[in-house]
Amino acid sequence: MRGLPGISLGCDYNFEQWPPEVWAEDVVLMREAGIDLVAVNIFGWSSIEPRPGEYDFAALDRVIDLLHRNGIRVNLGTGTSSPPPWLTTRHPEVLPVVADGTTRAPGGRQAWCPSSPVFREHALALVEQVARRYGGHPAVVLWHVSNELGCHNALCYDEASAEAFRRWLERRYRDIEALNEAWGTAFWSQRYDDWSEIGPPRLALSARNPAQLVDFQRFSSDELLDHYRAEAAVLRRHTSAPVTTNFMVTAHIRNLDYWSWAPEMDVVANDHYLDHRLGDPTAELSFAADLTRGLAGGAPWMLMEQSAGAVNWQPHNLAKLPGQMLRNSLTHVARGADSLCFFQWRASARGAEKFHSALVPHAGTDTRAWREVLDLSATLAALAEVADTTVQADVALLFSWESWWSADTEARPSQDVRYLEQVHAAYGAVRELGVTADVVAPGADLSRYRMVVVPCLHLVTDEEAAGIDAYVAGGGHAVVTFYSGIVDGTDRVRLGGYPGAFRDLLGVVAEEFHPLLPGDRVRLCGGGTATLWTELLRTTTAKTIDAYADGPLPGVPAITRNTYGDGTAWYVATALDQPGLRELMDAALREAGVRPIGPRNDGSVEVVRRTGDGRAYVFVINHGTHHIEYAVTGRELVTGAAVNGLLRVPAGAVRVVREEPNP
Repeated sequence: MRGLPGISLGCDYNFEQWPPEVWAEDVVLMREAGIDLVAVNIFGWSSIEPRPGEYDFAALDRVIDLLHRNGIRVNLGTGTSSPPPWLTTRHPEVLPVVADGTTRAPGGRQAWCPSSPVFREHALALVEQVARRYGGHPAVVLWHVSNELGCHNALCYDEASAEAFRRWLERRYRDIEALNEAWGTAFWSQRYDDWSEIGPPRLALSARNPAQLVDFQRFSSDELLDHYRAEAAVLRRHTSAPVTTNFMVTAHIRNLDYWSWAPEMDVVANDHYLDHRLGDPTAELSFAADLTRGLAGGAPWMLMEQSAGAVNWQPHNLAKLPGQMLRNSLTHVARGADSLCFFQWRASARGAEKFHSALVPHAGTDTRAWREVLDLSATLAALAEVADTTVQADVALLFSWESWWSADTEARPSQDVRYLEQVHAAYGAVRELGVTADVVAPGADLSRYRMVVVPCLHLVTDEEAAGIDAYVAGGGHAVVTFYSGIVDGTDRVRLGGYPGAFRDLLGVVAEEFHPLLPGDRVRLCGGGTATLWTELLRTTTAKTIDAYADGPLPGVPAITRNTYGDGTAWYVATALDQPGLRELMDAALREAGVRPIGPRNDGSVEVVRRTGDGRAYVFVINHGTHHIEYAVTGRELVTGAAVNGLLRVPAGAVRVVREEPNP
């Protein structure tokens, strides 16, 4: 982005909520805080088009020019994220319909159906006006299509969606009998004779066709991506500035397959908020950052939104403790972000987000929150030279939205087995061992990694499975966890025994799943414990590393290791407790020759290295309550101090060292 050297600091500015006399005050404060990128017009539709075809850009002109005069760059939204009341009043057919067939009313946000041609027509007309007016404005360094596409309206079940779904299916399968085969419609007399007989998978009296559910998820992701492309095409006729939208790589959003979206972005950007409904929100933040870096192909990326303090949409909206906002921010930087932005600049006095934190809180600038903003700004200025470097990792973890959709479908062996929880468990074990992992798509090039982790990859295509096979056969190391390889790309069970696609790779065959009831635990002969899942497993070429000591399958293998070609593949056939999973990962990492960069710990200490142009920077993030020491030599950038072999990091602090060789 032009004119943004170093690591930029930005925010959403909803100036429409404030009178003009506040705007000048805000810009003064933005300059004090080192804000150099401001997103505007994110929810501006009803302000700039108050009536159909009638445009009023006076306020937006004034704000953009005010920012420009003060040296602040603009991330300009297309304004299409939520339709104005006049559109939904005149055209109620644009409103979304949920799975039970009922229509959702306006009054919140994203009250539109992604397949609505009426909404598309009006949205693109607005984008044309905005792009024509500001496409050459020197302040605009980034264009922001809509906002958090699919956050609320990803799945729509109205007739427009049904028609679009049928067209999508015809393109995918070409022949109705090919669809019948892929969906297994011989089951429950579901065979289709004509495309017109197919609808979206609305709620039914029983479990719905799982292959149809997965295809509807694919369609819905593609439909919103097509909307992004349509807006982006309008913008690119009028501007050379980069175009993007904000992803939602986070634990509670699963409806968009961002592996297919990422190549369409000029800049990969993500929104992330700590989720206190999770057992370890900080670990999930690190995972989301690593996954966003994977979407960016390893290149630097942008954090489009985070919170300065509490959010407003969780059951319990916890304020951030002293220093936590800086630690969260620098965790994103450590893991590849070169731009940090916040929602929002000034805390709203009205509306559904009035209790969402902001850089300028309700209490104003004589606050701890504001002083922490200034501290973050100064820290980012000290870290400017880190920009454009990349994160180093010897381990890859495979992640798939399609597998998430398939594994968490309605009728499955255990409702307690949830895809993302198993991904987080595997990631957490690697992280607690002081190892950085790239999160990559199935089918990615794995050749540069010493070890690959494959957690709960339930749905995997033949090509993706062959890539993992080839990687291990060529000398790689893999750890595969249970419920992997079970179905193919059409959600069809792979016959011949589980784990399906990975039987030969792992040297095992499972005859039957034996999930455990909630609260049940099994002991392993090696002393560990496990929950959720067991399976009747026998080895073919693998060696048994550990077996069940009790439970439904005493004596049956629980952990195996197989030599496959020139490589090694481990299989974990149960949900090990976290210490047990960490021990297994430790053994696999050591065998693969992976050297941890950080200390083995409970997750309270993170160490990540970024390198580039002959430079190397080590981030040491101490989330704990006691100081730590880390062996490194160089110049510490936050404090400016020299480090001669041993770095002391106080409790709750972050230190970043430009490494230098030991004398």
